[in-house]
Amino acid sequence: MRNRLLIILAHVTGWLFFFSLVFSFIHTPADWKEAMRLLFSMPFLFFCFVYLFVFYFNIHVLIPTLYFKGKLLVYAITILAFLVIVFYLKPFDNLVGHTNGLVPNDAPPPPPFMDAPPPPDRTQPLRPRQMDIVSIVLFVTAWSLSTAMTLARQWRVTEKKAIQAEADKANAELSFLKAQVNPHFLFNTLNNIYSLVITRNEQAAEGILKLSNIMRYITDEVKADFVALESEISCLNDYIDLQKLRLGEKTTVIFELAGETVNKKIAPLLLMTFIENAFKYGTSNHEDATIVIKLFVDEFTTTFYCKNRLFESKKMIERTGTGIENARQRLQYLYANKYLLDINSGNGFFTVQLTLQT
Repeated sequence: MRNRLLIILAHVTGWLFFFSLVFSFIHTPADWKEAMRLLFSMPFLFFCFVYLFVFYFNIHVLIPTLYFKGKLLVYAITILAFLVIVFYLKPFDNLVGHTNGLVPNDAPPPPPFMDAPPPPDRTQPLRPRQMDIVSIVLFVTAWSLSTAMTLARQWRVTEKKAIQAEADKANAELSFLKAQVNPHFLFNTLNNIYSLVITRNEQAAEGILKLSNIMRYITDEVKADFVALESEISCLNDYIDLQKLRLGEKTTVIFELAGETVNKKIAPLLLMTFIENAFKYGTSNHEDATIVIKLFVDEFTTTFYCKNRLFESKKMIERTGTGIENARQRLQYLYANKYLLDINSGNGFFTVQLTLQT
């Protein structure tokens, strides 16, 4: 509403300025009565009507119904017809002629001794009317400004729609990625619980409790693009504890946390992808393995580090739509130009270091 009022005010101000320039140009210094007579005279009102009509008829009728619908030839013919009409009406010349013919109310009558002017010589040919260049120039100006304003406004609307479409597309793709993360994550976790139950592990009940906490977190908070870092860390702890329940003594898990996590945000389940891969590909039933997970939080950044051994029988495979590729896409959507991801699989170890600007 405020923007609309500002636009109306700008239009009124512009027209008042334009008509005041024309009025000051044609009006010779005289008393205010003569000025009022000129201001409300039919030639001046007709002059104002012609250019107001050309301006707004082009904006609200011709451009929407002809130009934007591709009827360019009809549009050009219509504008040319208006130009011909203005050429014959000569609104500016008529206004100037009317102004020159105005006689002040208090002007003295001509002296009685002055002879009346001689009648025109009818034998002389009439001079052709001169072309009203000013009216034509004003017409072209009014038409050009109205066209430029309408096209600029349409360009802004189109650009805004394009930006909104890109945002909607990004949100839809992000929602799709989230929808892939949750089932994949829960599937792996349920497999862990199942293995505890099959082996009649006494800690199966604790595992179910941990899973319940994770599912509550996913149900209540993961729908948002960003969640509290403390909630994410709590979910990571539950997941790591679940993994420890099924792993034997040959696997050592080191989880270190440093820094202040209060009032920090992070994309939900983003780090979980890398931790899942560490437990999936970095453990063995026959060989010793160590998984190192570190999280460093400072005022401006959050840094995640994960390292695990790569066993020959468990080569790293990135599945399309899930896993690390999924994490990369979410990073691009949520942390564009605000993250640094370094993944290395050399020397028999798989390392991930992710730095996020927070």
